[in-house]
Amino acid sequence: MVKLVGRTIGGLTIGILAVGCWFGPRATAAELAPELAPELVPEFTEPVTSVTELTDVQPTDWAYQAVKTLIERYGLMKGSKTFRGNQPLTRFEFARVISQVMEQAAPIATEDDIKIIRKLQDLYEEALSDLRSRMTTFEKTESLLSNQQFSTTTKFSGTSDQILTSGSSNSKTSIVSRIRLNFDTSFRGTDLLVTQLEAGNGGLDAVGINQQRQGNRLSTLGSLADGGGLDAVGVSSTVRIRKLYYSFPLSKTVKLTVGSVIPPSDFIDRNSFANNSGRNFSSSFFTNNPLVVQNPIDRAGGAGVVAEWAMRKDLSLRGLFVGAGASDPQIGLFRDQYQATIEGEYRLPTRPITVRAQFTNATVNGSQVNALGLSGEWASGRQVGAFARLGIAQYSGSNSILGGKFDATPMTWAIGGIMRNFIIPGSKAGLAIGQPFITSSLGNATQTNIEAYFGLLVNDRMNFSPSVLYVINPDNQVASSVWQWALRMTFEF
Repeated sequence: MVKLVGRTIGGLTIGILAVGCWFGPRATAAELAPELAPELVPEFTEPVTSVTELTDVQPTDWAYQAVKTLIERYGLMKGSKTFRGNQPLTRFEFARVISQVMEQAAPIATEDDIKIIRKLQDLYEEALSDLRSRMTTFEKTESLLSNQQFSTTTKFSGTSDQILTSGSSNSKTSIVSRIRLNFDTSFRGTDLLVTQLEAGNGGLDAVGINQQRQGNRLSTLGSLADGGGLDAVGVSSTVRIRKLYYSFPLSKTVKLTVGSVIPPSDFIDRNSFANNSGRNFSSSFFTNNPLVVQNPIDRAGGAGVVAEWAMRKDLSLRGLFVGAGASDPQIGLFRDQYQATIEGEYRLPTRPITVRAQFTNATVNGSQVNALGLSGEWASGRQVGAFARLGIAQYSGSNSILGGKFDATPMTWAIGGIMRNFIIPGSKAGLAIGQPFITSSLGNATQTNIEAYFGLLVNDRMNFSPSVLYVINPDNQVASSVWQWALRMTFEF
């Protein structure tokens, strides 16, 4: 497929020269005869005598003068009242048009026109030959990709995180690996079937090792809340389905999602500057509000439904229900563990500020949870961004992990910022601090997390990011602080 492009020189279009790309620099009218494939080139009988008769050609179009000359001087348009200037031509159609140009132009072309055409042919002969060779190679490559494409409806992509890390807690230098494969399928263009596979090496970091000694309540894999270290830790080497859900529109403003494996963080409490993309903060705590997004449910995923309503361009509402025990008939969809969340999002129309408010009702490990969350983010152009989160919850009932009654009103907060092109063009740097679970009912202190990172986009598919994470009073216990460094390499394919 090609597009006919030309400008007028001496009354003729230099589009004639494009023949050299396909048929050689000395093609004749006979070689371009319509017998090549007459059934592909429809015939029209009504002449078009003026460019004004074409409904899709305007005086502001860049090739307006060329089209005008073809019609009014050479009479090359017949029939249809549309020119379809942006529509591609087949090679047969292109040959037919050029043949008509040569036949019509030959009797009326001036000697100067012919001299210009011949001079341009000689001048661009080498370039046209090179272009013809490149297009032949392109056609072969396109044919190969078409024959070997993964699917006509499914887009395949993947992310691999390889992290070299070490720190305190007697941890040795180790590697944490995680790979995720995504299959995004659309059947109608407006729907999306999401499937994600995940596997890793089960690696831990210094924060995770320390939290295991304390009971693993406020770690990346924490049973009470996510207040942990590297997000990629603890992923089993056994391949598992991490996401499996189908989204489709119910109307122009309402979208529904149903699935058997839905992580709540895919839909609520999103953040542009701390979002587990591999290009910003590596700590799991700074990704989500640990009271609103319940860690045991988000890590395991569950069956459920999500409804999203775009009330206005700047205002939207989401409702989510996920049951982690839906696959077990002895537990079911509506018993421990589950969470239901409502979130409202407002984007200021005049400023780059987004505010979100959430309410979560959940039952996790025997505890009944009601949580309120508020978050916001702000961007100053593409250079600087900041975010903040605040949450409060009510826990009641007997908690199976803590081994008894647990009535508490914990709070959480986090604040952070990023700066692009920090020292090095194409780089990004960030700093964040927060406390995941503030309560006197758990431990004798309050855990505080601090992370600083520097990210460098090596190319479109590779991001290199060193970071330092410092945890004070881990697991809400008065103890030695835990620190760790990490060198993360994220590959996207």
